Amino acid sequence: MNKFLEAGKSYLAEMNLADMALLKFCLCAVGVVLGLCVPKKAQKPVLVVTVLVFLATYVPLMIKFIRVLGGRAEEEKE
Repeated sequence: MNKFLEAGKSYLAEMNLADMALLKFCLCAVGVVLGLCVPKKAQKPVLVVTVLVFLATYVPLMIKFIRVLGGRAEEEKE
C-alpha cells in the first residue's frame, strides 16, 4: 500500500494545472455515472452522504487555499 501512496505522491508532484483539471473532470464523470445507477428509493440517503463528504473535503481544501493566498499577499507586500 505504501508503494501506491508514494507513486501517487510522485505523480501529483509532476502534475500541472491542466492535468489536475482533467483528473477532476474524470472524477466528476464517474460520480455522475454512479449517481445514475442509484435506485430512486436510495437517492435521498445517498444525497445526504454525498453532501457531507463534499463539505468534509471542500472546507479544508478552501481553508488551505485561503492560507496560501494570504501567504502570497504577504510576500507581495514585502
